[in-house]
Amino acid sequence: MLAAADAAAVAAAAGLVGGLGGASFGATFWTLAALPLWLLLAKLHGLYDRDHRSLRHLTVDELASLLTWSTVSTAAAMALLALTPAGAVSAGAAVGLCLSVFVLATGLRAVARLLWRRSTPPAAALLVGDGPLERATRRKLELFGDIHVDVVGRIDSRALVRSPGDATFEASVAAACGDALPDRIVVCSHDVNEALLADVMRFCKRQRVKLSVVPPLRGMFGTAVRLAHVAELPFVEYHTWDRSASTVTLKRCFDVIVAAVTLVITSPLFVFAALAIRLESGGPVFYVQRRAGLNGRPFSMIKFRTMVSDADERLADLVALDDLPEPLFKPRRDPRVTRVGRILRRWSIDELPQLLNVLRGQMSLVGPRPEDLRLVERYPPEHLFRLDATPGMTGPMQVFGRGDLTFEERLAIEREYIENASLGRDLQILLHTLPTVLSGRGAF
Repeated sequence: MLAAADAAAVAAAAGLVGGLGGASFGATFWTLAALPLWLLLAKLHGLYDRDHRSLRHLTVDELASLLTWSTVSTAAAMALLALTPAGAVSAGAAVGLCLSVFVLATGLRAVARLLWRRSTPPAAALLVGDGPLERATRRKLELFGDIHVDVVGRIDSRALVRSPGDATFEASVAAACGDALPDRIVVCSHDVNEALLADVMRFCKRQRVKLSVVPPLRGMFGTAVRLAHVAELPFVEYHTWDRSASTVTLKRCFDVIVAAVTLVITSPLFVFAALAIRLESGGPVFYVQRRAGLNGRPFSMIKFRTMVSDADERLADLVALDDLPEPLFKPRRDPRVTRVGRILRRWSIDELPQLLNVLRGQMSLVGPRPEDLRLVERYPPEHLFRLDATPGMTGPMQVFGRGDLTFEERLAIEREYIENASLGRDLQILLHTLPTVLSGRGAF
């Protein structure tokens, strides 16, 4: 399906460039005749293997590879085209072909993956583990439906550790899954050892079952790590330094440009939202609240008002902040939310005024969610890492679960983002944001 999507992208791009007069009919014909070369180069770039190998692989994860593939393939096609009777084409036509292939392939690959998930049953996964690590693994497989995996059973790894052996593991799989073999085995145990992993690996190789392992020492590894090799010796390298000045500067320039353009494009929504709020309940259109910014500095965050005018005064009737088991309060059915407010929240329109905060430098387009100062004051020291980055309009929490996340899950994904922040990562999250908003999952 991915190869068909790529072929369709090349064909459509060649037709588009030819139709706009950038290339002759002969050039378009020979470009289409070179389709096998395009697909071969895509294969060499790994664009048909990553879905097979990875537990989770999305189209946005391969944007860099797609851009490289479209550039290299266009150059190769143009070199071959110069040898045909059609002759070489202009540099403008080549650039247009390259960009068209990149954009069309990105969109068509996303559609192909969506159709695949709709037309094929989920893969069956067998978990080998126990305790918090097994529960966290099961939770992630349930939370991210795009992984397309169903957990069909579990083997208690503690019993396997006490009774190691290939035959023991094979009997445990049969007891957990019956006659049907799982498509993938996920080892997620704090007790995993070399002997147990060897048994699992032998079974998976013999039965051609995919294998994933969640590192048992995830607390030691953390999230800001990279695995490198020197000959056969593995090195776990930690990211313990600040981001470079160039990265910070480029991020700020990107924020200003995108926020300004988005403000212009969405200005009609500002008018409709303001009218709807005033017509339903009167009162102010905007809601301004003090939030914690970079390094905990307070700032005034702007939103469209989605609650009744006296929502802050009614908060004490709903919850006592000092009695919360954790510094988080976001009920699914807040009685203070108005009818218009529910619509604005469903489509995240209430967040648009924060573009002004981005232009002021108080927020970024991507970052940890800015928290209410009253809740931040209740943070224990280990949670203060959230203040090490400029808060964002969108971020890992908004695209990886939103309101469905527990507080600990939210902290975990935000820590991973902060410790591995990059411009490429921000672009990925921005591209994730649109389908998340359209789905409405976790929005309340």
